[in-house]
Amino acid sequence: MTFVGALATLSLMMAQPTDQPPVDQPVVQLAQGALAGRTEDTVASFKNIPYAAPPVAEQRWRPPGEAPRWEGQRDATTYGAICIQATPQGDPGVGPLPMSEDCLNLNVWRPLDVIDPAPVMVWIHGGGLVNGSGTAALYDGAHLARQGMVVVTLNYRLGRLGFFDHPALAAERPSEEAAGNYGLMDVIAALKWVRANIAAFGGDPANVTIFGESAGGAIVTRMMISPPARGLFERAVVQSGLGRELQTPLDRRGAYDLPSARERGEVWAHGHNLLTAADLRAAPVEQLLTPAPVFANGDLSLIDGRILTSTVEAAFRAGRQAPVPMMIGTNSAEFWWMKPTDRNGYGMIDDDMTWLERAMITAAYGGEAGFDRGFITDAVFTEPARRLARLHTAAGHPAYLYRFDVSSPDNPEPHGGATHAIERPYVFGTLPLLPYPVRDADRAASEAMTRYWTAFARSGDPNGVGRPEWPLAEDGETQLMQFRNDGPAATAVPEAGRLDLIEMFRERPHLISKPAVTPPTSRPTASPSA
Repeated sequence: MTFVGALATLSLMMAQPTDQPPVDQPVVQLAQGALAGRTEDTVASFKNIPYAAPPVAEQRWRPPGEAPRWEGQRDATTYGAICIQATPQGDPGVGPLPMSEDCLNLNVWRPLDVIDPAPVMVWIHGGGLVNGSGTAALYDGAHLARQGMVVVTLNYRLGRLGFFDHPALAAERPSEEAAGNYGLMDVIAALKWVRANIAAFGGDPANVTIFGESAGGAIVTRMMISPPARGLFERAVVQSGLGRELQTPLDRRGAYDLPSARERGEVWAHGHNLLTAADLRAAPVEQLLTPAPVFANGDLSLIDGRILTSTVEAAFRAGRQAPVPMMIGTNSAEFWWMKPTDRNGYGMIDDDMTWLERAMITAAYGGEAGFDRGFITDAVFTEPARRLARLHTAAGHPAYLYRFDVSSPDNPEPHGGATHAIERPYVFGTLPLLPYPVRDADRAASEAMTRYWTAFARSGDPNGVGRPEWPLAEDGETQLMQFRNDGPAATAVPEAGRLDLIEMFRERPHLISKPAVTPPTSRPTASPSA
């Protein structure tokens, strides 16, 4: 038995229902069966709840199936398996082993004193669509639950198990079956589960906020434009969720004439001598991890024609996004360590610049050193967030823009601001997991963010008595809420001139027409980090 296989066996053993919980355990009755959770302080938690059938064996690279049922009371006191990914390297967003293909589980926290149906916050983790989980201590929902929220975290299929296609798989599936974006299908299945079951935990199924960071934020934007996700949530929060990233059509070439997802899958599989659908479904999971697919290169960000029919920015520009309130923002020094000359999808962004555009943008950064240090952060995160916020407001829907710039002097990284993903423990109230001492300024920032985020989840408006007014993000001199060491403050978007130049470049007609829209496909035929 392989190492991952042993972990999968252990995961299945841990998931078996038990007959009797201790008397102090909270019990929730679902249509699937009874769950016995755990109480800590003023919060009850229920973990490792399967929201879909295990996507294993013949169900590998299939849409998620119906959630399993069980007899008796299922032990919901410990986390389930995380989804298959490369061996964790100390990333606090990954969570504990074991890992398994049988990983479509979620976790729920609720306040013990919930009386009225409570707002629901569903967290979608990041990790470049290749790592991470909803079980990481970083995403413990207890602090948000103590603010009156019912909190859900979830796992979804990652890497090639979650975002993949191949001619052999295309040839055997029914014409009406969605394909490629299996990780997104998982998230939609989890949201459907929340709609059907969250009332049993005291949550309001008609008041669901989805929020996510990095690739999780990108999934939030995809839920905003996905037809099957429509009506499954009432609010959306996008933390560092990109917005103009490369998106690859499933079965034809896309931007920059890059290979389709199906072509990439065929090339990868040929290198591993996996020629048939049976070969692919029998392949050991370790084989699927090498070489790793790359989010920045469009390997995992697919337009399949059913779950997603266009790029995110194109859908927002056409007003096809969900008509729900949205909060969106970025950190001040997201990818401070990445340069435009790096050989990946992010490094391709400036390749289409004319000499004049590059000269003007470089001058706006004060020269080449500033351009190298700040352009990728602005082009990948800051400008797209402003663009999506403006488009959402223009479509008549509330949009609130933010910038996180809390930066500790004890942070050893030479970042000059708030680096990518550093805001997560501030939102969740899990500051002790910061890799440096927690200051009063950190605690104050976390309290402010928690209050804004939970107010937004309650009503779609983050504002409330006792804190600075957060203005809507409108065109012109767009305003945002800036979270700083000295507290939150509403300001105009910093360095707007740089972003204006980047937007002018990104909005050139031949650039915005490159990511083609993919219509729903008929029966396919056979034919290569955020």
